[in-house]
Amino acid sequence: MANKLSAVIIMGFAIFSLVSVTSAFSGTATYYTVYTPSACYGYEDEGTMIAAASEGIYNNGGACGKMYKITCTGATNAGVTQPCTGASVTVKVVDLCPSPGCQGTFDLSQEAFSQIANTNAGKVYIDYTPV
Repeated sequence: MANKLSAVIIMGFAIFSLVSVTSAFSGTATYYTVYTPSACYGYEDEGTMIAAASEGIYNNGGACGKMYKITCTGATNAGVTQPCTGASVTVKVVDLCPSPGCQGTFDLSQEAFSQIANTNAGKVYIDYTPV
């Protein structure tokens, strides 16, 4: 009986692990250095761990205030071959990154970007999940 219970518990953890891995979305991240009034909050100070979201995520303002955990997964160019720090960062969406100028899924503050990647990379592949 104890062996069956252990097997069930192990299977539960395995399934939970797969669910949490598959719930991440893939995209790209860039960063900005000059903060201007945001589409969500104007000139209100929302801290430094902030981001502008691409139009698909921004959803006509529906993403304002939502939090995302972002992890660098790799380089998008040959300039910095291993830009990722191995860390993740949680950011708050405070702005829209409109097309055609938007170069990433998220445009992070420089402070947030530097937590996950070398800023010399400029743009990196990411995984992101809502938190």
